[in-house]
Amino acid sequence: MKITYDPEVDVLRILLSTAEVEESDEDKPGIILDYDRDGNLIGIEILDASKRMENPHELEYGVSI
Repeated sequence: MKITYDPEVDVLRILLSTAEVEESDEDKPGIILDYDRDGNLIGIEILDASKRMENPHELEYGVSI
């Protein structure tokens, strides 16, 4: 998984796979879901990220066992 934030365009991207995007769907305004050719979710894009979260530059990571 890879998470990137581009402050120039204010977009946060969460990549779940390196597969090629076959289809994208704007599930809710400003939330774009990317799918591979088999219909698997492979990425999420959040437009206007700084308006939707406290700090798009900050990342907290945790693993539950």
